Amino acid sequence: MDTNSKDIELQIIGYSNTPFLWTKQAIFGLTQLDYKTKKNSVLNESIPLNLRLGKRVERFVSADLRSNKTISILAENIQIQNNKLTIGEIDCILRQGKKLYHVEIIFKFYLFDATVGTTELEHWIGPNRNDTLIKKLTKLKEKQLPLLYNVHTKPTLDTLNIKSHELEQRVFFKAQLFIPYKSETITFVALNEDCVQGFYINVKELSQFKDCKFYIPSKVNWLQNPQTQVDWLLYTTFTNEINTLVANKKSPLCWIKFPNGELQKFFVVWW
Repeated sequence: MDTNSKDIELQIIGYSNTPFLWTKQAIFGLTQLDYKTKKNSVLNESIPLNLRLGKRVERFVSADLRSNKTISILAENIQIQNNKLTIGEIDCILRQGKKLYHVEIIFKFYLFDATVGTTELEHWIGPNRNDTLIKKLTKLKEKQLPLLYNVHTKPTLDTLNIKSHELEQRVFFKAQLFIPYKSETITFVALNEDCVQGFYINVKELSQFKDCKFYIPSKVNWLQNPQTQVDWLLYTTFTNEINTLVANKKSPLCWIKFPNGELQKFFVVWW
């Protein structure tokens, strides 16, 4: 089990402080669950050391929802099977007030690239360019949410004494966004500008930060806000480590400490 409870606590704070990716009208026909994340969410369970970031966030969301008196979780992480073949998973079925919801939980890191696509939604991509916001929205709309109406989901709903048409569908979609360093102003219309958590820069442009200090958190700690009490790396050591990562086409999330003491999150990209 993960013994570093301080890291878990900071991950939960990072999750709690991350806003919903959109808050107004539906996007792509997808509506966010009407919910305010608790700022002091507490996790009363152990987290396995190797539990990956996405599954970790699902645990945080679950604890968050369970602490809300207006919500009862009826089922979560439901494997939908056809004989012994798993055809998908439903994240959560809950009651909020008098309404029943099927909720899919998503937590993502996206970078703004104006060269990709032509619309606001198309410009946001994953750090390694193999993931995009549009791909995720499409998957939600065409695969994950329709799973509720699959014939193989009916036995699960029967055990809950629920009919599929009684459930409204919502997403719980949080994201941290990163924009090019010293970029022109980016216009936010559909998405929530408060999701911007830092910047990104190509590895070849790092030399302008020679006077700064750096830290490379583990993937699960990408959730955290930058902390002061870490083993900061000087520029040369940092770039040696980064060059190894980018050579393998990995774009790590890092923390930077500027000479004036300011801390920021940023991605170093290989592309």
